[in-house]
Amino acid sequence: MAAPFSSTSPVRSIFSPVRGPLQSFLSHSDCFQKGHHCFKFRSCNFNLYSLSSAASYTIVKLSSKPMIVNPSLRKRVGIVRCATIEEIEAEKSSIEKEAKEKMEKTIETVRTNFNSIRTGRANPAMLDKVEVEYYGTPVSLKSIAQISTPDSSSLLVQPYDKSSLKAIEKAIVNSDLGMTPNNDGEVIRMSLPQLTTERRKEFSKIVAKQAEEGKVAVRNIRRDALKAYEKLEKEKKLSEDNVKDLSSDLQKLTDEYMKKIDSLFKQKEKELLKV
Repeated sequence: MAAPFSSTSPVRSIFSPVRGPLQSFLSHSDCFQKGHHCFKFRSCNFNLYSLSSAASYTIVKLSSKPMIVNPSLRKRVGIVRCATIEEIEAEKSSIEKEAKEKMEKTIETVRTNFNSIRTGRANPAMLDKVEVEYYGTPVSLKSIAQISTPDSSSLLVQPYDKSSLKAIEKAIVNSDLGMTPNNDGEVIRMSLPQLTTERRKEFSKIVAKQAEEGKVAVRNIRRDALKAYEKLEKEKKLSEDNVKDLSSDLQKLTDEYMKKIDSLFKQKEKELLKV
């Protein structure tokens, strides 16, 4: 499992509590500045209770005394609600979870593609990518027939509906499996011819290409997750350091799935080249 993504660490308060009236908020010309924004008040009477900071957020607690805001500002700005730490953590977790799920699906796709390429030994998964035109709708062969291996060099296809035998036979012939189906009216039998050295090399190249496509897919998933983290940074929900830590964790996760693809590829290549 990849290491958990780093959480937002609280930042120590840099201000001490103040318990005196703020005399500067008494006229139209007075303003309360934060960043590039200046908030003007018609009149104001409150005590500053405390000022603290967590991650990219500043938390200000005020007394319950009324504060009259400039009406034009109220119309223009309205009420702004900052995201809570819990909401930010939820967004981070969601991005991490989605990235891992997509990478896991990529591994399954690579494994399925590898299984569909025949080696010297019969395997029902070789027919996983065969689609049959069944009552006008393309469906996977394994959804309409039972596939088994009577021995190490043959496949047996037994359809649930015998009327689909001809359609199944046609689909197998049109596939790139290089096998000739034998339809006896009840089942379809296929014998795996011995792979030539040239054919093995061709299959090895196909497998290598599929492995690289899987790696590209994993890199794209990483890129999308990074963009999601950068978006949170622009929204001031994450600091630059947070994004750097998360990027590092994401790279570790990416490397982990790259190794999984390499492992699958080496195993499949070994099976193909074994005579």
